[in-house]
Amino acid sequence: MSEPHDPVDDGARLKALEAKLAAAKKTEYVKEHGDESYSQAQLAWRMVIELVAGLGIGFGIGYSLDQFFGTLPIFLVIFIFLGLAAGVKTMVRSAQEVQRKQLAAANEQEGENRGN
Repeated sequence: MSEPHDPVDDGARLKALEAKLAAAKKTEYVKEHGDESYSQAQLAWRMVIELVAGLGIGFGIGYSLDQFFGTLPIFLVIFIFLGLAAGVKTMVRSAQEVQRKQLAAANEQEGENRGN
């Protein structure tokens, strides 16, 4: 049959559970590999958006100038290439910014390791 219910035992189990929960809440958050992948995905999307924005702005300016002057799509072609160059330049600048942040973090980590 079933064992008799002991309320004293429940109180001890409840206290043990509360202690485990308190210990779990005190532990620091450990950055998991998924967070790093998410950060890299954000960077990739940022670069894609910068490139597409450059092309889109170049297209818009070139098309508008062609409509205004009534010319063949010469301005469209010129400004698409200029937009492409601007988008690539912005992507390179973003990559350099990320690289500087990573180097600064690595230098800081190295300094902490030397200090300990």
